[in-house]
Amino acid sequence: MSELVGYVAATLTTIAFVPQATRTLRTRNTAGISLAMYMLFTSGAACWLTYGIVIGSWPVILSNAITCLLSYVILMLKLRHG
Repeated sequence: MSELVGYVAATLTTIAFVPQATRTLRTRNTAGISLAMYMLFTSGAACWLTYGIVIGSWPVILSNAITCLLSYVILMLKLRHG
């Protein structure tokens, strides 16, 4: 049951991030994005991914791998077009 709750939580929080990532990727407009926030967010997601790997939790691993990828791409766009 706890794994199910983990998968639901991971799915919801990852899906919540997708519209912002999609819009930023489509428009390449990063003017409204805080560089400091995305640097911290991407670092935090990477830490959660590492934690998920260490404890062997697939919900944590999968959701943070996707979130890391999306946030890294946005962070790179911000650095390039910021």
